[in-house]
Amino acid sequence: MTPPNSSVNEIVGYAAAANGSLTQLPGSPWTADVTSMAVNGKYLFGANQNGVYIDAYHMNATSGALSLWSQTDVAKMNPSDCGHSGDLVLDHTGATLYDLDFDDDGCANNDYRSLKINSSVGSLSNLGTTQGNTWLTSTPTILANNVYAYSASCLGNMYWGVWGYKRQSNGDLTDLTSFTRTLPTPKSGDFWCPSNPAADPTGHVAIVMQPVVADSFSSDGGAQIASFTSDANGNLTTTNTAAQMPVGSFGAPFATSMSPSGKLLAVGGSAGLQVFHFNGAATPTKYTGLLANVEIDQMFWDKQNHLYAISRPAGKLYVFTITPTGVSQAPGSPHAISSPQHVIVQPLPLYQ
Repeated sequence: MTPPNSSVNEIVGYAAAANGSLTQLPGSPWTADVTSMAVNGKYLFGANQNGVYIDAYHMNATSGALSLWSQTDVAKMNPSDCGHSGDLVLDHTGATLYDLDFDDDGCANNDYRSLKINSSVGSLSNLGTTQGNTWLTSTPTILANNVYAYSASCLGNMYWGVWGYKRQSNGDLTDLTSFTRTLPTPKSGDFWCPSNPAADPTGHVAIVMQPVVADSFSSDGGAQIASFTSDANGNLTTTNTAAQMPVGSFGAPFATSMSPSGKLLAVGGSAGLQVFHFNGAATPTKYTGLLANVEIDQMFWDKQNHLYAISRPAGKLYVFTITPTGVSQAPGSPHAISSPQHVIVQPLPLYQ
């Protein structure tokens, strides 16, 4: 969050009760000028607002208090000393951190930088980068097998892509050189504008698919949700069809988040937050209407069926308890947050 009348961000920490109600942690907020965050049970990593450093904060196992243990200059890892750190995501073991580096390749194209974590102090060492790609706009989603990862984006309804990656044995993320993906057949006269992939625990990937009129590049109705299956080589296929895929009410899509069970997919967008049943390789189905009627920018699930969602324009943090059979808003939700930037959840117990 960014406090009023300040240009320096802070991290506000909460403990969540079984019903989703939040209690602010003692000592919180902590001054930490970061934006995107990722947690691995021992450290909270934050991309510094200056785009140069990634900070590692040790999380106290008892109180959850944060203390700065290391700062890594990731800009210096680029031979041209350009680019700046962006969104962060960890692999499923918490041993490797992936950073979306803007303008990192040739000082013009984005890429993913793989960073090995020194578990004793939280410092980071460079493993390498993926190929430069101007269209990369968010972190990849990583399959539960911790081998394949995927990214998708669409810029201006005209330029789009779905990309596949493979984690090497040392954690380095590399481009799949012979990657193929089969999209659902769109309505006649349309093409798809894909974005916001999210993987389930069983080798499937949800992707938001905006139908676009080929002649005018204008949107042709609401965005739809498709499911893809990853094969043994990391290629993506689907049996979903445009006629079957559910149409969302969330507006322009900004973020997705898959529940730990893989049964529910949350989608946030310009019009609000909506949840869908995710059915493995089968077509997803609509579950809820809009749960919040404000722009939703980012979300995260814990392992107790709680979904946390922030709205930057509204300055709100929403908390819901959501199962495949019921939805309720947690006591005290929504919480007023000054200029929320990012939300991350660390399930208990921590390890040291």
